[in-house]
Amino acid sequence: MFLGHYGLAFAAKRVVPRTSLGALTFASEFLDELWPILLLLGVEQVRIVPGIMATSPFDFVYYPYSHSLAMAIVWGALIGVAYYQLRRYGRGAWIMALLVVSHWVLDLPMHRPDLPLWPGANKFGFGLWNSVVVTYVVEFTLYAAGISFYRYTTRARDRIGRWGFWIYAVVLPVVFVMSNVSPPPSEHVLAWSALGIWLFVPWAWWVDRHRMPIPLVERI
Repeated sequence: MFLGHYGLAFAAKRVVPRTSLGALTFASEFLDELWPILLLLGVEQVRIVPGIMATSPFDFVYYPYSHSLAMAIVWGALIGVAYYQLRRYGRGAWIMALLVVSHWVLDLPMHRPDLPLWPGANKFGFGLWNSVVVTYVVEFTLYAAGISFYRYTTRARDRIGRWGFWIYAVVLPVVFVMSNVSPPPSEHVLAWSALGIWLFVPWAWWVDRHRMPIPLVERI
């Protein structure tokens, strides 16, 4: 799952208008933001196996600290508490925590059985990545729904809020499609390139700074 996580971050803005889209993006993609760091440190392991799944050549050999359900809950709790300490916004803290955990839940239908419940536990996954059509339908449906919720909830303050938002919204699916049609990189290059998703956090924050919540009465 890639676009679906960003779609959920966009949609969450409707529930917590005081929380930045940058923070929501950070939470929804946290497990994938942590994963390349642990790869580079040698804590977790991935192999490139072309053809292992129709839309993913990755064999996630060992990644219990970034992608087990138990650790997702732990990371979610830590991020939720940290957010509350910084912002004193209870609803925002809960949503941040839930977004972290949602990453594992959204990954579950897509992955092969490689997602552990906890370090050392049995692994699960329903394998929808084995179908290119289903993968694209699920990803783009979740993403389009999130974009719609965000546009319904916010309006641009200026040109950055309008055009910056649309550029951001288009770049993400372009990255998704290109990652599927490009030749798979080596494990080392994958780890370094995966760090690039961190760039979408400040970009989302910047776009959101140039947009404003639409009062509820105007949405009815």
